[in-house]
Amino acid sequence: MSQIQQHTNSLIHETSPYLLQHAHNPVNWYAWHDEVLQKAKVENKLILISIGYSACHWCHVMEHESFEDTAVAKLMNENFICIKVDREERPDIDHIYMNAVQIMGGQGGWPLNCFALPDGKPFFGGTYFPKQNWMNVLVQLAELWKKEPEKIIKYASELTEGIKKSELIKSEVPDENNSYSKKDIDEAYSSWSASFDKKEGGPDRAPKFPMPCNYEFLLRYYYHTNNKECLNHILLTLDKMAYGGIYDHIGGGFARYSTDKIWKVPHFEKMLYDNAQLISLYSHAYQLTKNSLYKKVVYETIRFIEREMTSPESGIYSALDADSEGEEGKYYVWKKEELKGLTQTLSKGEGFKIFSDYYNINEHGFWEHDNYILIRKENDETIATKNNLTIQQLNNTIDECKKILLSERNKRIRPGLDDKIITSWNALMIKAYCSAYDVFGEKKFLEHALNAISFLENKLVDENGNLLHSTHPKKLNAPSKKDFVKAFADDYAFTIEAYLSLYQSTFDESMLSKAEQLMNYLMNHFHNPTNEMFFFSSDTDSALIARKTETEDNVIPASNSSIANSLFLLGHYFENEKYIQQSRRMSSAVKEYFQKYPSSFSNWAMAAMNHLYTFHEIVIAGKDADAKRNELNQNYIPNKLIAGSKIESSMPLLHNRLPEADKTIVYVCVNKTCRLPVEKTEAALKQLQK
Repeated sequence: MSQIQQHTNSLIHETSPYLLQHAHNPVNWYAWHDEVLQKAKVENKLILISIGYSACHWCHVMEHESFEDTAVAKLMNENFICIKVDREERPDIDHIYMNAVQIMGGQGGWPLNCFALPDGKPFFGGTYFPKQNWMNVLVQLAELWKKEPEKIIKYASELTEGIKKSELIKSEVPDENNSYSKKDIDEAYSSWSASFDKKEGGPDRAPKFPMPCNYEFLLRYYYHTNNKECLNHILLTLDKMAYGGIYDHIGGGFARYSTDKIWKVPHFEKMLYDNAQLISLYSHAYQLTKNSLYKKVVYETIRFIEREMTSPESGIYSALDADSEGEEGKYYVWKKEELKGLTQTLSKGEGFKIFSDYYNINEHGFWEHDNYILIRKENDETIATKNNLTIQQLNNTIDECKKILLSERNKRIRPGLDDKIITSWNALMIKAYCSAYDVFGEKKFLEHALNAISFLENKLVDENGNLLHSTHPKKLNAPSKKDFVKAFADDYAFTIEAYLSLYQSTFDESMLSKAEQLMNYLMNHFHNPTNEMFFFSSDTDSALIARKTETEDNVIPASNSSIANSLFLLGHYFENEKYIQQSRRMSSAVKEYFQKYPSSFSNWAMAAMNHLYTFHEIVIAGKDADAKRNELNQNYIPNKLIAGSKIESSMPLLHNRLPEADKTIVYVCVNKTCRLPVEKTEAALKQLQK
């Protein structure tokens, strides 16, 4: 009988794929529940809080080396209450203990292993520990707790105070007069651009993460300044990512990051939040440039989401693992002979030669163990010329190769799927579908967005009409939602953004009303009036050792920067000046941090730019409102919102603006002052020119 079959712990009752991965460890793991914390107090045992997520490669490594080992498990079980946390299911817990490890001088990352007193106050932690190091830590901490508990208690109390005081934004209402100037934005860009990789795009370092929010900001910066260096860096980065091994050329979608400077070898896990934001980014880049490569990336990535990440009920799953059959990347890489056998006969026997040129089945694409990562170097024109083909002939051959390879790849053992459905990430994908619909006009993109928001409304709202954080296919028909985790600030923030996007894509005013209702809930249950920010957790949640505020933009924008952007838009839609001023105060509060670390506050900077540069309210009234909106959306105009209606509306922006029955009128307004109403989209675009 194998070790895996011999052990089962309490995680077997959970639905999180990450927790279930550990359900057969010999460690007596518990999920985070109030009764487990009470058990630690009753038994006076230290707590080990071990945090990770299902697609985390090094989490798997530490599990295999330590948590599946009976000798290690014995040490853990005898001396600690061991709690496993899925960071995606409980980001509030992750925030606190990650903060603790970083304050202690450790490197942030996952797996995150933090030791705490029975009351949850942390005192020691780190990320990945090799087996022997881990056993040494377990023994030393257990001995210290037995012999000198007062030392641990004293340090834990000091560290907890440090966590409470570590917020970037202090407890004072920000000065809205500390607003940004154009010089501030220019200087921040100048210092940031010194770290650009001028050859491969992205930052001049490895690993390289696609940071969609950064490039959304840089697109806007270029739009307002016409800085050609900025545009060149954006396009270089987007091209290199789309050409790189980080992009799945066969199935669409992006891996989480590249381990090197040339975007070649990815960390092969695929996350919903990355792909959602990259769909929006590449859509906007296409809107500006009309580069067909960007359109291709959007369409292929959406097909990946449809095919591999969407539940039958239209909820969207969280992630695909990096590993399959215990090997990282095995699902995605190819042997040369395998590729040759599959493509050789295409294009009159030239299929493999063409494919090999296109995707560098050579020294450049070689990885390890005779495997190749598909990676591009040259554009279609160069490859077509080299092979005496037209562009159309080249594309036909490559498309046929990709169909064959996708079919063959589907026969392989697939990477693990994290089928949690997270509200905030689904909201990002709804916004992405709207971005793609706005730019490309594909009705199915809008249908996907509407289906996904319907799923959220039906499955991720509790009996009181409040959002929940996540669900799982096994929980969709649960008779009660009282055990579900309540939504966090990012769930509300990104769902508000999703509703705002849906309104601008449909002119369905109910979407705006829902966005305003969620903002009201945030104001009532998350708002910190002492500094105008919003706590990450609600005042109705079970209290942790600290109530954190999320302010730094990372691979996902901070909930507070998202809220600042939405307050600005809602303030304009509903003529609510308080919202607009609160948005200004919030963005002003992080000004000094943006100036020092612009790449970590780029979404905040976009909120600031809404106030700093001319912002347009475009109002379309009349029978052809949808068509006029679609014409306007062929142009990249980031400093705008759109409102529209075919019938009379009581909405402030649309009130008394319905024209005669056979006309459609476009109004371009700034600060409640409108230019002359026009009927032609071209005339409206001229009014929008800077």
